Amino acid sequence: MKLLLKVSFRYGIVAGFLSIVLLLTLFYLDRHPFMIAPFLDFRILLFGILIFFSLKEFRDYHQDGILYFWQGMIGSAVIVFTALILSSIGLQIFGMAQPDFVTSYVTQATTYLKTIPQETIEQIGKENYERNLKDLSSTNMSMLTITYFIHGIVIGFFVSIILSVILRKQPKN
Repeated sequence: MKLLLKVSFRYGIVAGFLSIVLLLTLFYLDRHPFMIAPFLDFRILLFGILIFFSLKEFRDYHQDGILYFWQGMIGSAVIVFTALILSSIGLQIFGMAQPDFVTSYVTQATTYLKTIPQETIEQIGKENYERNLKDLSSTNMSMLTITYFIHGIVIGFFVSIILSVILRKQPKN
């Protein structure tokens, strides 16, 4: 168990630093990271690659080719939470140092919401639409960081399940 945590933690640190780099790169390329659809989030690929190699390393080099589902889930959780904690701290620090990060998001999100067709507004409800538009003005860096962390947990959970099932190997009787 200790070895699983050690291997996973190492990959989690790498994922955290890569997440920070990707967040900053997207921002400076004028693609605000919070304006990208959740199903296109870079963390899906990042978590997928690093969880895969971490579990494969643990299974093949430390477990004689055996990996149980629960080991995959624990290793994946360590990677995801380590990466999210590091990247959330980095995001919070960057957002506080670069106030344009929040204002850019608010501007882009407001512009996007104003382009939503009237039929879609009626489907989601005019009150919900107006509330979301109004709430954008009170958005702050802490709210964005919490949103980033929660979305990361959801993404990481589904990637973890898929890879833990794919990579599991139990001993032959």
